[in-house]
Formats: sequence, structure tokens, C-alpha cells
Amino acid sequence: MFHQEIHSDLAPKAIGPYSQGIKVGDFVYLSGMLPVNPETGLIESSDIKEQTQQVFNNILAVLSSLGCDLSHVVKTTVYMKDLSMFNDMNEVYAMFFEKPYPARSCVEVARLPKDALVEIECFVIDTVRYERQSQGCGGCGGGCNDGCCEDGCCE
Repeated sequence: MFHQEIHSDLAPKAIGPYSQGIKVGDFVYLSGMLPVNPETGLIESSDIKEQTQQVFNNILAVLSSLGCDLSHVVKTTVYMKDLSMFNDMNEVYAMFFEKPYPARSCVEVARLPKDALVEIECFVIDTVRYERQSQGCGGCGGGCNDGCCEDGCCE
């Protein structure tokens, strides 16, 4: 099976033997993102809203390395240290998605790495090349490769 490692220097480095994400075909699996500042390697806030914001900053950095955004996310799993903070986490979470919202699971766990309050993993479908094709690229019938025409007929 062919798979590609996904990596962004703008997101925190993995703190173990795993990748920030793996792409197989059009499917992308992002590892759980912690609220770690990629510049310092630290969790800089003990506030659930601020931690959730940092998690999404990290998710966006990894998605951006693919040319994707949050509209490509089809499923998330949210891990929380304390579900009594759910409403505050959910308030920030809701700022990042539009309908149709991705499917989601949310579970309380005993502990997260680095004592984070929240961790979010994502399942993504990379449809960027199909989106390009639907915007006029790929319809010329002459040498199109991966959604962009080699001979410039779709430009």
C-alpha cells in the first residue's frame, strides 16, 4: 500500500514514533493534535478555549501543507480531560466549521500527553484536484495530469 507522510514545520513536532498525518490516496488521517505552540514546544495556556484554538491552529497548519482546509475534514474525534468543559470547547470548535459539519465523537479520557485539556484528531478527504477540475481544469481532453493541464489548455 502506498502512503505518504504529511508534515508541516508550522505545527508541533511529533512527540513519539508517529507522523503528523498520513495520506493514502485521497484519504488523510491526521494524528491527534495537542495545544502545543510549535515555536516553543509548550502548552502555554490552562484555558480550554485557548487550548482548543491552538489545536485548530495546528490542524490548519498541517492541512495547509496539503493545500486543504477545514472543509475537507469529514470526521473528528475530540479527547477531553474533563467533559464539564465541553461547552467552552464546543464554542471554539463551532467557530471553525460550517454546515455540513463533520461527523464527531467526543470522549473524556483520564489523561492526555503533556497534561493537555484537549486533543483532536481528524479524518480528511483530499478533494483538491477534483475541485480544480470542476473549476474548468481537466475538461479539455488534452494531457491533463492531476487536475492541471500540461499543455496549458485549461488555463
